[in-house]
Amino acid sequence: MNLPPAGRTTEDLLAEVARLKEHDLPVRGGQVTAYVYDTGRAEVNDAATRAYLEMLEVNCLDPTAFPSVVEMERQVVGAVADLLGGGHGIFTSGGTESIMLAVKAARDQAGRDRPNLVLPVTAHPAFHKAAHYLGVEVVALPVDLSTYKVRADDVAAAIGPDTVLVVASAPSYPQGVIDPIEEVAAVASAAGVPFHVDACVGGWLLPWLREAGATVPPFDLSVPGVTSISCDLHKFGYAPKGASVLLFADPAMRRRAYFASAAWPGYTIINATVQSSRSAGPLGGAWATLQALGRQGYAELGRATLEATTRLRAGLAAIPGLRVLGEPESSLVAFAGDGVDVFVLADEARARGWFLQPQLSYAGIPANLHITVTGVTLAGVEAMLKVIAESAEAARERGPVVLPEGLVELVAGLDLDAVDDASFAELSASVGVDLRPGAGQPEMAMVNAVLDALPPASREDVLVRFLSVIYGS
Repeated sequence: MNLPPAGRTTEDLLAEVARLKEHDLPVRGGQVTAYVYDTGRAEVNDAATRAYLEMLEVNCLDPTAFPSVVEMERQVVGAVADLLGGGHGIFTSGGTESIMLAVKAARDQAGRDRPNLVLPVTAHPAFHKAAHYLGVEVVALPVDLSTYKVRADDVAAAIGPDTVLVVASAPSYPQGVIDPIEEVAAVASAAGVPFHVDACVGGWLLPWLREAGATVPPFDLSVPGVTSISCDLHKFGYAPKGASVLLFADPAMRRRAYFASAAWPGYTIINATVQSSRSAGPLGGAWATLQALGRQGYAELGRATLEATTRLRAGLAAIPGLRVLGEPESSLVAFAGDGVDVFVLADEARARGWFLQPQLSYAGIPANLHITVTGVTLAGVEAMLKVIAESAEAARERGPVVLPEGLVELVAGLDLDAVDDASFAELSASVGVDLRPGAGQPEMAMVNAVLDALPPASREDVLVRFLSVIYGS
């Protein structure tokens, strides 16, 4: 992109934004079952948008300069603490940042030379990212393949003298099940190790599902031994993206998440988050969303979400060749195929206007498709099931993806550091996955089948190259 010789009008710019978004997945209506969360209430979105814009240019870097930041954050964090058993919190940009700060606080408090954190294989990759950035080793544990939950006995056996943090999920994203929080908290507490509950998805969902009649076990800071918990408000809080809260049971632990530096002659540096300068727009949007919905609004959304999830699970069970994995205790549902290639099913559904999120096989868990049920899903759950049934039948007729002979071995054996982006793009195009500019949206079944056949380390290398090619120079 070159800068235009003169400034362009707002109308011209917005017209180009609309053109650029032409092939984006829709963010409203419930046909995209990942990445976006929709209340189906236009007035709530409008309130959040207006408050976001009002706070857009306010800088969270210095709360003494902008006291509105302090008051809004106190109210937002206080609402989350009230719902999740108390605690002392930080407003962050999302689950990854909340998780990174939780790992930093635990690492700094322990002061180990070779720190590690213990977690199930179903824990979100944000913990691996945090460990990578912060120099912490990950000890990953298998889950019970009938329940997809980590076993407390396995956690107890894995805790060692250098363990600085134990992690479990409420729920884990892949299958929507809640790890045995009370049991894991007990073994972590007995070992004197902090215990973080990743409730980024469930923190602002599970209490409302419980109120709607679902059976939800204790999972928050009210459980003895839970020392921190993360809760995203841009998921089931329905706030605009960039809104999460990290709560600590102990305010001293919260201070470990902070960063301060006085070793320079400039302005005072004290940060509660990874970012320094950051817009207060997401904070304003989150505050307004909570205020616009209130307890009644969230309770209504919880009831609708629970009903939609119940209908979805029953409907999936009635479609030949599909089976729900585990017993989801939230509104995240994953299903695998028997005689149906789920990656082909996903492409067929997308051709019909619906996005279902593919998940690769790992640690004994089969490849599957993931659906996040939100407040708007109930209105379209029967239409979704109809599309899934049609797509499953079409996938059965097409048959599974057939990979070119020797392709997986070729990709696994490549030294990708020796292959430039142009050559990688040509290799992808040769097997029907054309990522070059102007080629359009490729079907993803072949991509996912290749990734699924590769070991995890090779998957990661290939994904990095895909991203590099897509963005180009």
